[in-house]
Amino acid sequence: MSIQVFQHIKDAIRNLDPADIRRHTERPLRFFLYAEREPDYRAMEEFLVPGDLSHAKRAQVLRLIYRASESAGPVDGNDLEVYFDNSGDLATGSSGLFTFDPENPRAMIHQMLGRRPDLAVPLGLHVLPFREEVSRRMVKKIAKENALFALATAIPDIVPFISLPWAMGEFASDTAFLTANQIRMAFLLAAANDRDVGYREQQAEIATIILGAFGWRALARELVGKIPWGGGLIPKAAIAYAGTRVAGMSLERYYRLGKAYTRAERRLAYEVALERGRHLVSGLVEGFQQRNR
Repeated sequence: MSIQVFQHIKDAIRNLDPADIRRHTERPLRFFLYAEREPDYRAMEEFLVPGDLSHAKRAQVLRLIYRASESAGPVDGNDLEVYFDNSGDLATGSSGLFTFDPENPRAMIHQMLGRRPDLAVPLGLHVLPFREEVSRRMVKKIAKENALFALATAIPDIVPFISLPWAMGEFASDTAFLTANQIRMAFLLAAANDRDVGYREQQAEIATIILGAFGWRALARELVGKIPWGGGLIPKAAIAYAGTRVAGMSLERYYRLGKAYTRAERRLAYEVALERGRHLVSGLVEGFQQRNR
């Protein structure tokens, strides 16, 4: 059975092309800063280009940043306009217009990622303050995708209500799709964290994901009895959510700090993610049932 599942996973990941991730990462990105005073310009620049970056990295990021007075202004859909504003009012409306509050500089990160999710990977790659939040959102999103897929295989009518970023196709098993989507997550996390992307470049991480596809299911069987699940659909999707979330969290830490979760840390994180997945999936099932009443 394990050999068969491995073959299914091998077939599924043929749909994944890391070159697509690389092309997405290479999208042009520029910041145009607007301020009235020199100190305000410096505050924005110092946030976007932290002082602890290497000289080479600082030079690379600074090439993406323009003061409005020094340039004709944005000309591309990927250009981002940032206005210094210490009033606490967040910019709304235009998808390319944002505000920088020196008292809450991270609010700009949430603005940009909320309104321009298509630029998340390039932002994480080039601008260090974005990286951790980009990774967090990416893991959460793909964990939810896998939970939705697990539900979709049990409730076919739910398919029209979900939109996955790559074709679902005909997968021989849930395990194949869920594992392939986790490998896609590994590509995206590596790109956002300025790591090499590809099957050869990430062979250790991919091997861990494939082996983990069996390991976290075994752990799930042990933990399921301890949690009041409710409906029979919930365990399957919650387990898909938890396994994906923990794999992503461990990868994010590996790319950020150079070390993944220990076995004990993985187990603890899995228990927390399993409970979170249960609440998420319960809400999804309830919403689907209400929609079809």
